[in-house]
Order: sequence, then structure tokens, then C-alpha cells
Amino acid sequence: MTDKTSLDCVAVAVSPVSVGFMVLGQRLEQAVVESGVRPVGRVRLLGAEERWAAVEVDVSVPTARLAEVRASLESAFEGEADLALIPSAGRRKRLLISDMDSTIIQQECLDELAAFAGLKNEIAAITARAMAGELDFEAALTERVGMLAGLPVSTIEQCYQEKISLMPGAKTLTATIKANGADCVLVSGGFTSFTSRVADAAGFTAHRGITRIKDGEPLTGEVTRPILGREAKLRALDEFAEAAGFSRSDVLAMGDGANDLAMIEAAGLGLAVHAKPIVASASDAAISVTDLTTALYFQGYSDSEIVWSE
Repeated sequence: MTDKTSLDCVAVAVSPVSVGFMVLGQRLEQAVVESGVRPVGRVRLLGAEERWAAVEVDVSVPTARLAEVRASLESAFEGEADLALIPSAGRRKRLLISDMDSTIIQQECLDELAAFAGLKNEIAAITARAMAGELDFEAALTERVGMLAGLPVSTIEQCYQEKISLMPGAKTLTATIKANGADCVLVSGGFTSFTSRVADAAGFTAHRGITRIKDGEPLTGEVTRPILGREAKLRALDEFAEAAGFSRSDVLAMGDGANDLAMIEAAGLGLAVHAKPIVASASDAAISVTDLTTALYFQGYSDSEIVWSE
């Protein structure tokens, strides 16, 4: 039993299965104790049959020390496992809203599209600064799309087929949470020509992106407004949640860049995926060692409940 100054949480560790679930469990229990709190009960096994070992243990954490304990656990497993310290109540989310580039796919679409114009290095440099929060997202997007003016529209399909690949675990993530009644929404500052294809391939139920002003050839270098930046993604979260009768606490939001910060911070569970430091520090947990299957383990799914779809 905990008092009102403490929060019932669960600590979850996910690592490559080669580490071994027993070793991982022992290390998690030790890391919890070394963080200054004590486990409540025994370590439980979530995963050991597929690529990942996953274990969890209940902990009671003084509310004022939540961020400190989380940082201590993450530090103990840095580079070896992905760690989460999450409130026990309401762990399984009812709506997934996710960024696309470098989150659900392994690439940045505009960077890959730029390669066909011989401008990948120039545009990728702008992308990296925008995702790190060093540039205004909307201005950076407008500049990058403007640099692609004159590129044939047919290049988008060629780029998708030749350059774009799903992040490992993406299809398993959407299949599992849809099987448990959750919706999956893809939101991106990129072209709907990409979001529609990726949403279909990854199993999302809806998507939002930006469209070209003209649908002919070549690309005009212009984009429609509003651009799906930080605030627009947050509005999308609220709109989809409200339409389904959910609150923000029912939402899992994932992303990697500064334009994802608002929805990650607002969601009941905000995950940074192979993210920039500004995003990882603001999220509830980060995925950097494993793959998107870990978003399921963090919510308490075990191997037997996961719909393996890769």
C-alpha cells in the first residue's frame, strides 16, 4: 500500500534476447534498488521467445523523485536495453498517434526524394537541424520543398519503392494494438503521397500529411497550409481522441523530432524513437536499442499476446 506522495509504477526493461531474461531481470531488480526505491513483488517475464528479452517489476516511487528514478534506471542500462518507468494505471493505450519519418519508417522522405535531385546532403542538413529544434519547422519544411521544385511527380513513387522501408516492429505494433481495439493514426509534415503508402503498408487506420498545391508534373515547390508542425500534430491528437471519446491519457504518441514534442508531452505515454536528445529528454521513455515491439512491452503486452507481423 502506498501513500498519496507515492505513485504505483512499473519498471520495464527490454534488451536483445541474447542477454537472457534471467540476467535482465536480476539487473533490473538491482538497478531499482540502486535508484533508491524498492521493488514491490517479484520480477515478471514479458518476452523471451522472439528477438527480445523483456521483464518488468512493480515499484512504488515518491512522486517528487519520479524523474530522478527514471533517469537512474535509464543510465544503468544505457546502450544495452530500453527502459521505462510508467504509472501502473491505464498502461494499455487506446489510440496510437505516430510521426512517420525516422519513426515508422527508417528514412526521412524529403531527404531521400532530394537524392533524385542531387540535393540530399543539402536538404538532409536542414532536416537534421529542424528535427533537433535548431530551426523553425515550418520554415525549414518550406525551404526544403522549395528546393525540390521541378522534380517529376513520378519520382515520389520511385523514391517510395526504392528507398523507403518500415521500421522493424512497426507492423507488429499496429497489428497488436488494433487487435486490442485501438486505432492507429500516422501524422507527418511530409507529402500525403508518402503517408498514404506508409500507412497502408504499416497497418495504420488513418493518416495526415501535406499535399502539393498542384497535382501535375513537375513538383511546384509549394505546399498547402496548415503544415503539420508541432501544434498541428497536437491538434490531430486531440481531434482523433475526442472523436473516439478518449482523453489524452488514453493516447500513445511516438516521434523522433522537435516537431513531435507537443504530442509526446501531451499523451498518456510519450515515446521517443531513435530520437534527438531534445525529444528523448522530454518523453516518458525512449526506444533506442530495440525496435517498435518495445512500445508493446512498455504497455504490459507479453509475447503470447503480441500479433507478430513482421
